[in-house]
Amino acid sequence: MKKITLTLLLLLSAFTLAGSNPNPADYTVNVHVSRSRNRGGQRLNAVIDGKKHEFEVYGGGGGAMLLALGDYKAKLVKDEHKGTYDSLQIYEFLFPDQKTRKFLVVGLTE
Repeated sequence: MKKITLTLLLLLSAFTLAGSNPNPADYTVNVHVSRSRNRGGQRLNAVIDGKKHEFEVYGGGGGAMLLALGDYKAKLVKDEHKGTYDSLQIYEFLFPDQKTRKFLVVGLTE
């Protein structure tokens, strides 16, 4: 009986840690990826609201694969500012299979 209880507790813990599927309604930012490359990690050039962004994969993920060019939905998950000149932004992209990947903004161009 103790083994069954322990097994059930471990399974429930695993499901809790896995989290739930992302809610597509939360991903309101339109991202157009125009360049994808891999140099020690995924790097993207993309346009958000007419502004050019350069992204780098954040926290692993993607491996040696290239992200397909095109349009994606995203949400801003981190937006820190120090004064009026420094910023740190991380976007989470939602893919058609409901998987997500985080990207750090590493460049901006007008």
